[in-house]
Amino acid sequence: MRLIVRKERPHTGAQLRITAADGMRITCFATNTPDRPIAELELRNRLRARAEDRIRAARSTGLRNLPLHRATRNKVWLQIVRIALDLPARMPMLALTGKARLREPRRP
Repeated sequence: MRLIVRKERPHTGAQLRITAADGMRITCFATNTPDRPIAELELRNRLRARAEDRIRAARSTGLRNLPLHRATRNKVWLQIVRIALDLPARMPMLALTGKARLREPRRP
């Protein structure tokens, strides 16, 4: 088991925690993957966090429960939710800049 600890400069507008040292944010993760460079392990960890953020957004958009009583109708519901998630996932790369890139969908 390895514990990877990294000290990094926080992005603009980030809120520091009590664990911040000298204005730097400390992040860490544990892994049991042997013989891999630290940069590769960190990239894998960040990609996983991004995927978990997308799952959280999907749940808040409409995947928490299926509202309809028939499977065919719920398939349509799932397609609508998928389209609703694809638009904000792709739009920041194509058209948005600044803080607008960080916005997430949510259910009213």
